Order: sequence, then structure tokens, then C-alpha cells
Amino acid sequence: MSVKQPVMGSDLNKLDEHVVTSEEYEELPELTEKDFERPDLAWRLDGRQVSEAEGKAAFRKAMKKQKINITLDADVLAWFKEQAGGRGYQTLINATLREAMQRKGIEEALRRVIREELHAA
Repeated sequence: MSVKQPVMGSDLNKLDEHVVTSEEYEELPELTEKDFERPDLAWRLDGRQVSEAEGKAAFRKAMKKQKINITLDADVLAWFKEQAGGRGYQTLINATLREAMQRKGIEEALRRVIREELHAA
């Protein structure tokens, strides 16, 4: 059984088009050195404070992504870059592969159910 992944996204173009008005700017709190010295901004792992390097390493591991080298046909790569608008094409490739994996799981489950129904009939 495959788990449906939530689709997360945003309208970045709309965000990019927004111009902060002087009223909005005035509502923003002024940042001080104290804001950047907050202890809750430290890297923490299992409740203990760790170095930035250790925190980042744990974060990368938790993301469960693995860097690889892959050779793709030029037209395939160009298509994904075009679809993604240049940036984020690797994420799009990953999502496409994940969708294919899930579809394969659904197809196998349907075949199994159909075989069971035919066998029972």
C-alpha cells in the first residue's frame, strides 16, 4: 500500500510581485543584536546543543536525500528545466520518479485484487 504524499507548494511569482508598502514596512519590528543572540536559535539535537556542523549534518541526514551523479539525455534535462523554470528541476525530476514509484505500487495492488476476484469467481 502506498502512502499519498502531501502536495506542498506556493505561488512564488505572486510573492515576487508583491511590493512592501511603507505602511507594511513600518509595522515590521526593528531587529537588534539581541534578536540574533537568542539561545533558542542554537542547533539542538535530541535536546542538547550541538555545533552548527553537527546540526547541519543531522539535518541533511533527516532529509533522507542522497547526492548522486546521473547521466540524462540532453532533451530530457532541457524539458525538466523548462518545466521548472530553470530552478528546481532536480526537485521536479525527484517528484516524477516518486510518482512513477507510487503508480507502480497502485498498479501492482490493482492487479493483485483483480487476480483474487477472478480466482474467487
